[in-house]
Amino acid sequence: MEDRIISYGGQAVIEGVMMRGQKAFAVAMRAPDGNIVVHTEKLADIYRSKITKIPFLRGVILLWDALGLGMRALTLSANTQTGEDEKLEGPALYLTLGLSLVFGIGLFFLLPASVGGGVEYWLTQSGLSYAYWLGNLAEGVFQLLLLIGYIWAISFMPDIKRVFQYHGAEHKTINAYEAGAELTPENVAKFPIEHPRCGTAFLLTLVLFSIILFSLLGPLPFYLRVISRIVFIPVLAGIAVEYIRWTANHLSNPIVRMLIKPNLALQLLTTRTPDLAMLEVAIQSFQSMRKAETEIVT
Repeated sequence: MEDRIISYGGQAVIEGVMMRGQKAFAVAMRAPDGNIVVHTEKLADIYRSKITKIPFLRGVILLWDALGLGMRALTLSANTQTGEDEKLEGPALYLTLGLSLVFGIGLFFLLPASVGGGVEYWLTQSGLSYAYWLGNLAEGVFQLLLLIGYIWAISFMPDIKRVFQYHGAEHKTINAYEAGAELTPENVAKFPIEHPRCGTAFLLTLVLFSIILFSLLGPLPFYLRVISRIVFIPVLAGIAVEYIRWTANHLSNPIVRMLIKPNLALQLLTTRTPDLAMLEVAIQSFQSMRKAETEIVT
């Protein structure tokens, strides 16, 4: 039962779902003609290397590779919908990923750092001795509200709403598999739409741990405040990944179940109830991934 808990993950893509295992991943997509198109690939050797045994370091390295994998899956699904054969891979893939990360860091880390720094400066000028702590709190609250507001705003876009439905289909499929249920659309539809290893949970965990970590750094000049937000992103990512792994392996503990409630609640913004056709795609993706893994000899 242990491999059911920690080995499988997924991601919603355009009109489809990517499922990742220990040795392979599969992307199942609903093509414009209504048929399900499946693409499977072997995962990079890094997923089976000794790095995956090193706490914190594994989180940073595997997270970066997972981001690239997600971009690859999105490209495959987009090409299926448009009928184009162009591939985004190699340097082009990681350049696109890098630019996306720069945008994300600027919006969700540097902008809140500027707001927090401004609050701290204003309170310092007012003579408050604990201005730094309030500035850091303001940064964290603004960062959290910005994240929630951004997700809420894009959820009104029709295409994003469908992606969120496929996200829900991915969660339901993995939940059904981990419960040992037969994977049919009707059965899978009965399972919860939330999942403790969701990427949404990772984002919220990252934000909450950033508030704690940056508070421990103490008062900093504005330029060091900004630099620290960038430098410590890998550290925070490693901590967040390990925390999510730990909670996923201790779900029977009532304290852990209470700790993950905020993460599960935030998923209400990034998931929507899928229809049976979407569940069929998610199940096909999962089963294709499982089949590909049995065919890979390591």
